[in-house]
Amino acid sequence: MRRWLAPALALLVVVAMLPAGASAADAPPGASSCSGCHAPVATAQTIVPPLNGRPAAETATIMREFRSGTRPSTVMGRLAKGFSDGEIDAITLWFASLPK
Repeated sequence: MRRWLAPALALLVVVAMLPAGASAADAPPGASSCSGCHAPVATAQTIVPPLNGRPAAETATIMREFRSGTRPSTVMGRLAKGFSDGEIDAITLWFASLPK
């Protein structure tokens, strides 16, 4: 089986389970830890990009790069190591479902 097929299928299952118009009350475990640095919209006070509305696959790839150490970071590498693939998928899908 191709390496990307199993994660892609898992991602589809998680997407199908997300309610339309997810809210903060629907946030998966771990998602609240992101909001301390990632504001819902870009602001002048931070250079940290917002996650709302960002493509889930793109964000999940970046999270896995932080977790593996292939993407340089200060804090994100340490935080990403605490999440499983399923948790990363759920969190990034939830953020993708939020309006920009």
